[in-house]
Amino acid sequence: MADSSSLSRQRDVSATSASPRALPFWHYLVAAVLGAANTFSFAPTPHGGWLELVIFTLFFAWLSRTRGWASAAATGWAFGFGNFVTGVWWLYVSMHDYGGMAAPLAAAAVALFSLYLAIYPALASAVWSLVAGRARFGDEDAATARDIDAAPRFAPTWHGAFAFASAWALGEWLRGLVFTGFPWLASGYAQVDGPLSGFGSVVGVYGVAWVLALVAALIVQAVSTRALIPAAKAVVVVVAGMLLSLVQWTTPANAPLTVRLLQGNVKQEMKFEQAGIDESLALYKRLITEKPADLIVTPETALPVLSVQVPRDFAKAMREFSDRTGSSILFGAVGVTLLPDGRAADYTNSLFGMTPGIADIYRYDKHHLVPFGEFVPTGFHWFVRMMGIPLGDLSRGPIAQKAFFVKNQPIAVDICYEDIFGEEIARTIRDQETPAGILVNSTNLAWFGNTIALDQHLQIARMRSIETGRPMLRATNTGMTAVIAANGDVVSKLPTFTTGSLEARVQGTSGRTPYVTSGNMTVIAVSLLLLAFGFAFAPRRKR
Repeated sequence: MADSSSLSRQRDVSATSASPRALPFWHYLVAAVLGAANTFSFAPTPHGGWLELVIFTLFFAWLSRTRGWASAAATGWAFGFGNFVTGVWWLYVSMHDYGGMAAPLAAAAVALFSLYLAIYPALASAVWSLVAGRARFGDEDAATARDIDAAPRFAPTWHGAFAFASAWALGEWLRGLVFTGFPWLASGYAQVDGPLSGFGSVVGVYGVAWVLALVAALIVQAVSTRALIPAAKAVVVVVAGMLLSLVQWTTPANAPLTVRLLQGNVKQEMKFEQAGIDESLALYKRLITEKPADLIVTPETALPVLSVQVPRDFAKAMREFSDRTGSSILFGAVGVTLLPDGRAADYTNSLFGMTPGIADIYRYDKHHLVPFGEFVPTGFHWFVRMMGIPLGDLSRGPIAQKAFFVKNQPIAVDICYEDIFGEEIARTIRDQETPAGILVNSTNLAWFGNTIALDQHLQIARMRSIETGRPMLRATNTGMTAVIAANGDVVSKLPTFTTGSLEARVQGTSGRTPYVTSGNMTVIAVSLLLLAFGFAFAPRRKR
């Protein structure tokens, strides 16, 4: 009879603990609110990195209230959903305002996408719970996942802090990798104007996220245990990040270049109509030939035509201007390969470079394409048919392409979305025969209207400069057209939604930052080793 009663009680505990709802609903609601508040850490909030540090500290303290991996995963999922649904809502603008999708469907698509993105903070939280939980309870309590869920909540520990940092960094790295990746709103980007930005040149944006999570966990540990050592270590890490931002890993190389970055402010809804095409060609012909410079850069697809269809008078005017003034020109258009029978194939989103006195045209083909905008994932053609966005299926260029030379200065170019993948830019610099000393990003964010996407993308570009120790030039259609220094500071920029030219004098650099040398491998390897070590050898104690 006693055995039967004990078995019944075990069933009751298992049934209760198998669900993350063992914690009250408001627990997850608070996590979602913290996630939504974290959106304010990113641009355009000034010095948002400090705010992010506070929010992450609160989030880890809240995560420490969970009773096992299931409730921890649900807490991480709620936090992630709150962050993403408020941070990437501008996707609604591209789908509804410019893609023609019905408002309810566009809103639902953003919500579903946010739920998907939230899987990665949920995974990180679950991994942290499993690793930290092993140190909290005895073997008999950790015998099954159900027993772990029924156990008392965790208390922050040393190895738990490292486990949280490692799990969080790996989760963000996976989000930037799986299904071609979407690392927008990676935690490290908010630290561009925060105290931990200096770690970017050493371990990249995911390494910055690792440090951020570690500091937050150390602060929670210090408060909950009333211990000074974790607090002191958190302070040391923050100070180290501030000091590292003063280190110059690269040195000036070659003569400075005069540059002109063009911003056409062409309305997206008419860009691919004949009237818009004619207007764009006339506008950029005027802007390019208005004044000479060592380098003139247009936005992405500034010439909204196939490269083989560029009007002869336009091409002739560009060539004459380039040869006469010594100006190199980078312009965006749709690349195409002509088959022997004259048919067009292999359309690409491309940048073409014209060098004074040289007949050959430089060409860069975009490698990392945007899902649904530039290629259609298998099984999703029905979704694209609901929108009216052109350029549905494009071909990819190789990942590491040759530099474009302006005088003696090699330049690495990328198009729009590509500059959110820091590892690919670092690899390009590593693999180039003559490593680029200046980065150029040509983009068109008119798809997203007057939203925070413009500010967020500029912040992402600034992290690329920090990671590589190289200045970044951004030519955009509607904004933010800007010159970014090698340390990530914005030197100058044009007002958004204006037509004009940004003129600057830019000094290229040479050398490698630690991040360019090793890429993301450092933070990945350290995180995996710490998680494995913590799970296998962390100290255990009874309830």
